Amino acid sequence: MRIGDAAAAAGTTARALRFYEERGVLPPPPRTASGQRVYGPDDVARARAVRELLTLGLTVEDLRGVGDRIDVLIENPQRRCGCPDSGVPGSGVADRRLAALDAEIDRLTRLRDRLAQRVGDRSSSSPSATAAALSAEPSRP
Repeated sequence: MRIGDAAAAAGTTARALRFYEERGVLPPPPRTASGQRVYGPDDVARARAVRELLTLGLTVEDLRGVGDRIDVLIENPQRRCGCPDSGVPGSGVADRRLAALDAEIDRLTRLRDRLAQRVGDRSSSSPSATAAALSAEPSRP
């Protein structure tokens, strides 16, 4: 099948498939004599797996490092990829991404707490000038 049909079957776009190929997440598919890409069912399954892993918070760069191991997850979708006994090499990628997400959540929580402290408790009867300024509607021209 051509790239547009493969992209639709995988739930993505032709542009995304070309990007994944360029980044080494998808292997280059065979081409016709005129140079058009030709995808098979295995290519579509791999593109679907890549898309699913990206929606879980992994990055293209994460997947590029373990691209050759994505087929293990395609063969057994129920296999857990974060356990040491999973048999899936490269599961450290998921652990590193989880640690990065946890760090970002911590950073955002601290930022939110600082802003809330700066704005002050909105339930008090006399909000600070900062709270009033930050809470005010922007003026319309």
